[in-house]
Amino acid sequence: MNAPNPTGLPEVADRLRDAIGDGVTLDVPARELTTYRLGGPVAVLVRAREEAHLLALAEALAGTDVPVLAIGRGSNLVVADEGFPGVGVLLEGSFETLDLPPEPAGASPGDGVDVAAGGSVPLPVLARRCAAAGITGLEFYVGIPGSVGGAVRMNAGGHGQSTHEVLGGARVVDLVAGTVSDRSVPALGLGYRTSALRAHEIVVAATFRGATDDPGACDARLGEIVRWRRDNQPGGSNAGSVFTNPPDDSAGRLIDACGLKGLRVGGVEVSHKHANFFQADDGATAADVRALVETVRRVVHERTGVELRPELVFVGDGPGAGDGRNEP
Repeated sequence: MNAPNPTGLPEVADRLRDAIGDGVTLDVPARELTTYRLGGPVAVLVRAREEAHLLALAEALAGTDVPVLAIGRGSNLVVADEGFPGVGVLLEGSFETLDLPPEPAGASPGDGVDVAAGGSVPLPVLARRCAAAGITGLEFYVGIPGSVGGAVRMNAGGHGQSTHEVLGGARVVDLVAGTVSDRSVPALGLGYRTSALRAHEIVVAATFRGATDDPGACDARLGEIVRWRRDNQPGGSNAGSVFTNPPDDSAGRLIDACGLKGLRVGGVEVSHKHANFFQADDGATAADVRALVETVRRVVHERTGVELRPELVFVGDGPGAGDGRNEP
């Protein structure tokens, strides 16, 4: 659990205001930043628009124990009701760019194409723009409500594909070392819904490898994925999959087999549509989410012997929450 007032937080906020100006906001409710739409305030929110802003943040953090949290689109975060007593980072401006190369003369279907994307580009936008340009291989991103940076950090995937299969490399700003580096896929240490990236390492850009194809064929594949997700997964306030899938099985199947669809703790319920999605009502709390996660883990382990691993990232001052610095 975090210290309520990390050493140097007010000074860090002052330095950041001097360096970034209106890109710094205090006490921003997590409900405005995450897809669960709950949780307490992020003590300092930095809207970084260029790498220089992140390097200024690194300088401001030097010599302090202030934790950092890369927020992205907030699609797998649960911020404690007590809040996050550190610096949350959102990427904007230059990190929102998407560079689709023009189709080379004489290109044939299946020819390789590299796509450069900023860390804050939404994955569905990446998928749709590539498809419209006749670039295939990234369609699976249309159903993942995260950002490019989050996809690299968590090795996001779905529909039989994962990020490591289409990633060419990533650009990373280290907020502890104050450095910028271009990293190869092996250096990122990507595993199933995980990577070697620490919380203070911010993915600011990535290169993806696609292939040329007919735009109509790409669009048809997008449509199939969107229809499948609409038919099989709930909308509303949730964070997507709560648990990673165990080897050769699915978390949703196990939770369903244990009769836990509809199980509720406070304002959060196991979805009747997909058991690995937990739906949050208005007024739900982060404590409700954590309690339901722990209950489902315990029951599934008792009845099946399988220990489910949360895909959600818990951060903040709440009991058992992470500090935002060492958790992906």
